[in-house]
Amino acid sequence: MSYRVLIPKPVRKQLDKLPASTRRRILRRLTALQDDPRPSGCVKLKDYDSEYRVRIGNYRVRYAVIDGESAVVLLHCKDRKDIYRR
Repeated sequence: MSYRVLIPKPVRKQLDKLPASTRRRILRRLTALQDDPRPSGCVKLKDYDSEYRVRIGNYRVRYAVIDGESAVVLLHCKDRKDIYRR
C-alpha cells in the first residue's frame, strides 16, 4: 500500500532553508515514507496518537501518519536542537 507524503507550505520553507546536500538526503528519506511510513529507526512520540520522528543526520523530521487516508503529513523538519521547542 502506498502512502501520499504531504508537505505543507511551512515545512517546505523549512526545507528550502537547508543546504542542498542535506535537503537531498532528507527528501530521499521522505520519499521512502511512501512505501513504509513507519520504517526501522522511527520513533513514536509519546503523548501523540499518530506522530513519529525520524532522524536524518543532525535533523529530525516529525510527521503524522493518517492510515485511514493513506497519508503522511510532515509537521516539522528542523535541526535536532530546535525540533522540540514550541
